[in-house]
Amino acid sequence: MTTEKFFRNNTALITLIAACGVVFISLGVRQTFGLFFLDFKEELNISLTQSGLAIGIQMLMWGLTGPIFGAIADKYGGPKAISLAFIFFIAGIYFLYAGPNTGIFFQLDLGILVGIGLGGTAISIPMAVVGKHFPLSNRTIAMSIVTAVGSFGYFLSPLFTSYSLIKFGWNDTLLFFIFALVIGFGISYFVRTPSLEQSIEQPNTQNTSEALKEALGTKSYVLLVLGFFVCGFHITLVGTHVPTYVIDRGLEEWTAATILSLIGLFNIVGSLLSGYLSTKISKKIILSAIYALRGISIILFIMLPASNLNAFIFGASFGFLWLSTVPATSGIVAHLFGTKYLGLLYGIVFLSHQIGSFFGAYLGGLFHDLYGSYDYAWYLAIALSVFAAIIHLPIKEQAVMRLKAE
Repeated sequence: MTTEKFFRNNTALITLIAACGVVFISLGVRQTFGLFFLDFKEELNISLTQSGLAIGIQMLMWGLTGPIFGAIADKYGGPKAISLAFIFFIAGIYFLYAGPNTGIFFQLDLGILVGIGLGGTAISIPMAVVGKHFPLSNRTIAMSIVTAVGSFGYFLSPLFTSYSLIKFGWNDTLLFFIFALVIGFGISYFVRTPSLEQSIEQPNTQNTSEALKEALGTKSYVLLVLGFFVCGFHITLVGTHVPTYVIDRGLEEWTAATILSLIGLFNIVGSLLSGYLSTKISKKIILSAIYALRGISIILFIMLPASNLNAFIFGASFGFLWLSTVPATSGIVAHLFGTKYLGLLYGIVFLSHQIGSFFGAYLGGLFHDLYGSYDYAWYLAIALSVFAAIIHLPIKEQAVMRLKAE
């Protein structure tokens, strides 16, 4: 495939690059919050349950506002939706840095404001805008590129944050995050939704309520929504609580940071491979295999003796499976319904993901504080892997009758 065929015009190229920049910054900042938990506990007297609750609220707000920002992006364009979200993101980190940042304000800052910011800046909205610029034949590849670059943010941010927390402390590290988010705000201007003249599909005369009714009445879409709940539970449980888990098992703090970095590094490969395979074989089979392999990865991680080697193997294996669900999942949504309401419809799928994320973040901290370990959280994660591997199999990867008629 040549560059000219892949990029239909300069707007598609610029949008893809800008979306990659937005996701790199947004997901990079998001991935590091678990590394702050011990500092929050010592200096702000924030318990693990409170920190887990804040991340859980953050995930819920991310999911709840995702469809809203998706609808804004679908109607008014990507720049308006993403830049507005960055304002909330910056405000959340600023108040966490400058205060007040304890008690209810901790939940407001890290939970609500940052969560709203992620609703429009993290992967779902920029990727949905990118998807509008590409036809079915290479849409999942373009989306996987956005995911892969976001994964590179996952890789670099924990390394930088771990160093910065030691060298400068948690306050100054948050200040560095604010500078990065301001840069992301500027980049968001270039995440452009294609005009009617640039559209790659026949005009869709549906209104929003009709699009929602059609989607919610499609069994395959409902199954996809249910399955993505598990993805959210997995990655938030791991991203939020693995740093504390490995320390509980006698490993060093740098091991925790390395795991998060390995997740980001290997997710680059996993995301790109998932995007490529999604153009060659059934997307539902890819998703079913990913969830089954996640369960195996978790079983080996918690059953094998604690060591740096086993921890790094887990980081690499789980990272390979981390966001590799996203290109296939979003690709199925676009295939089923077209791209006009892709931001909204994928936003609803992502809401399910974030509800799962809430339970992964909150239950992890709650189980640890109640029972002194994360064992029950891991057992639940394994059971959900089996559920997700099964529930994707009945999905039919066929466009709805409306698109077939067109």
